[in-house]
Amino acid sequence: MPQVVLVNPQIPPNTGNIARTCAATGTELHLVGPLGFEISDRYLKRAGLDYWPYVKLHYHESLEAFKTVHQERGGRLLGYSVAGSINYVSFQFQADDWLLFGSETTGLPPEVLSHCDATLYIPMSQPGVRSLNLSVSVAIGLFESRRQLGYLQ
Repeated sequence: MPQVVLVNPQIPPNTGNIARTCAATGTELHLVGPLGFEISDRYLKRAGLDYWPYVKLHYHESLEAFKTVHQERGGRLLGYSVAGSINYVSFQFQADDWLLFGSETTGLPPEVLSHCDATLYIPMSQPGVRSLNLSVSVAIGLFESRRQLGYLQ
């Protein structure tokens, strides 16, 4: 099953909402530091409600620490970005994919995007609107991958 990776998330409620989505789907969630908040942040916990025991949470202090885990486990790195080259609905997902999302303010750093096997984007219909909220983007990307792979039964 695909995994969700947040690189340097900044806003606790977004991460909490994403954790709740991951809990509901049985998806592993990887947080790559530095984070813009403490793991004990009350807004993070509040957004995740009482689902935290169901979250398969992994914390990596740095990008290098995450890369080590990824190399051990394998799979494609798929970076979501407003500058992505492939519409996410046109992409063929695989069960061992890692869905990478950057911080709310800056997105994925160039050094992360350059290591991705593919960069995906979620199209915006309204000119001038650059992107969606991070937790919404993660849910869209995760559920499309799950739909394609038959995990929505």
